[in-house]
Amino acid sequence: MRTARFTLDPAFTVGRVDPRLFGSFVEHLGRCVYTGIHEPGHPTADAAGLRGDVLELVRELGVTAVRYPGGNFVSGYKWEDSVGPVEDRPRRLDLAWHSTETNRFGLSEYMDFLRKLGPQAEPMMAVNLGTRGVAEALELQEYANHPSGTALSDLRASHGDQDPYGIRLWCLGNEMDGPWQTGHKTAEEYGRIAAETARAMRQQDPGVELVACGSSGQSMPTFAEWEAKVLAETYDLVDYISLHAYYEPVDGDVDSFLASAVDMESFIENVVATCDHVGARLKSRKRINLSFDEWNVWYMSRWQEQARTFEQDDWPEAPRLLEDNYSVTDAVVFGSLLIALLRHADRVTVACLAQLVNVIAPIMTEPGGPAWRQTTFFPFAQASKYGRGEVLDVRVDSPTYETARYGETDLLHATAVRAEDGTVTVFAVNRGRTAALPLEVALGGLGLTSVIEHSVLADADPDARNTLDDPERVTPRTAGGTALADGRLTTVLEPLSWNVIRLA
Repeated sequence: MRTARFTLDPAFTVGRVDPRLFGSFVEHLGRCVYTGIHEPGHPTADAAGLRGDVLELVRELGVTAVRYPGGNFVSGYKWEDSVGPVEDRPRRLDLAWHSTETNRFGLSEYMDFLRKLGPQAEPMMAVNLGTRGVAEALELQEYANHPSGTALSDLRASHGDQDPYGIRLWCLGNEMDGPWQTGHKTAEEYGRIAAETARAMRQQDPGVELVACGSSGQSMPTFAEWEAKVLAETYDLVDYISLHAYYEPVDGDVDSFLASAVDMESFIENVVATCDHVGARLKSRKRINLSFDEWNVWYMSRWQEQARTFEQDDWPEAPRLLEDNYSVTDAVVFGSLLIALLRHADRVTVACLAQLVNVIAPIMTEPGGPAWRQTTFFPFAQASKYGRGEVLDVRVDSPTYETARYGETDLLHATAVRAEDGTVTVFAVNRGRTAALPLEVALGGLGLTSVIEHSVLADADPDARNTLDDPERVTPRTAGGTALADGRLTTVLEPLSWNVIRLA
């Protein structure tokens, strides 16, 4: 196998990593909320019903911004249902996921959850622009953020939250380009209501940060045209445009699946080009950044099969939906997606792993029982911990392999981040399924002299996974043979592996 190579130099950088890049997502979907983060009566639950074992794992995961309450759920969301005494909250039909929403967990409980995670956890609130509009968004903003002295701020205080929530980051709806969305709109219709809502929210608080809905995926028939039309209406009113992407092997094509980040990077670069084209056309000096606020490995085809079996008159509470169990192969793809986000940290300044618990999630729980880490937990936790600082420009010279979907693709996918203390972390994936990949990295001007650690996630069984019965089947381990001498790092990446190499 030919050696893969790249050079790191402090003079060549991409940009600083925004902590919001390590965000996640809590939606009222399946068991993400109920028996996920919230389960009164669980042995670890606190007085508010939050599971202590889950709180501990989420802290370990290193999540920052948490997007809420959806997702598709938000397009039928009545925020008033989620506040006040729990016993008085109404039960509602959730059209998005064909479930019954009890509203036992609501806005106050969400904020309490974030406070208990710690100061790094920031709210990212979505407003309903599917079945509702400007007035309801303003009312929610006033309830959440105004200090006191108005009907809605005083109502919040009467519900037990004297202090305002201070929500800065708001999503203007969700996936409004999707025909599956309740209240789906054309680009012109959505652009108009998003602009009206943004303008009004800024009248109430000029300091809010706003995310306009971009396309639900690069494969959408209106992709790019949607972004151009929406931004033509909202460019001077919003700060971000959203991207959503999920990946799974199609027809058993694992080689293309392993190259999923090729599509993710293309998606990011195409949206950046569209944003900058609109800015140039408007003669604006403003730069729109990207909020990749839904991304993950998701076996969507399984969900589509499950959805076909739903009984129309059955509206269950917190059913088991989208509970994908992730393999080592999934974790390697997942790590590659993280690398793609870091490689574009100059423009992707918010990102949310969808979702946090049980639903296509890094953390799984059993009602009344334990919580455990999926294989995908480890790449996220390591990236969040060691991927803070300045992203160095990595341009690989790598052996390639052929994929049906993306053509000739590098076996090596990599990035590197330099921390404030001068340490450098290399994140690298070997997409090759059978052969190890020699790697050589030239370290120019970084003053690095030693290898702190080389952690690898790999397994002889690419389908190995963590389960309720065997929750620690897959964990990262220390790799041997990695050396740094004369300004050159040398190592060998195991087949189908996620690698974290820390240098000082």
